[in-house]
Amino acid sequence: MLKLYGGARSRASIVRWYLEELGLPYEFVMLDMAAGEHRRPPYTDINPIGKVPAIVDGDFKLWETGAILLYLAEKYGPEPLSLEQRSIINQWILYTNATLGPGVFVEATRESETPRHMAMLNQLFQRQIYVLGEEFSVADVAVGSMLGYIPLMLKLDLSAYPAVVNYIQRISERPAYQKAIANR
Repeated sequence: MLKLYGGARSRASIVRWYLEELGLPYEFVMLDMAAGEHRRPPYTDINPIGKVPAIVDGDFKLWETGAILLYLAEKYGPEPLSLEQRSIINQWILYTNATLGPGVFVEATRESETPRHMAMLNQLFQRQIYVLGEEFSVADVAVGSMLGYIPLMLKLDLSAYPAVVNYIQRISERPAYQKAIANR
């Protein structure tokens, strides 16, 4: 059985959300982050950097949220994807982790970057209900988790971006989101 390693309040909830969406059985291994359990063996045998999340799927070990999401989508996702489809999903997951997250959650860039990202995403969600169109995908787990953290952690006023607000509401009502993120 696949094992997901994480802490009580960690990015492991993002991976957990996608595992719940997939309906994939998994064991959640709760690490005591306050005691530093993630920074010593046996966990550092899985992730030598000592960060969460990480997964073990059989003999395969993987860490970094985006890499885990991409792996799960490729191996367990609903259908095989073309190179182009995978590349678009990669684009959104990398954008979320490398650009959107730091732009919004790093205080030094928040004021200048948040409006740029929210305006672009608002336009996107005015045209379609999910990141890739009409179907929920792993790209929504990446983008949706980051956007969903904004009202929980930053309390930013997003009223100027009603399509983003509606998107956050829509994804936060998903049963898998409720189980993995909202109720943690």
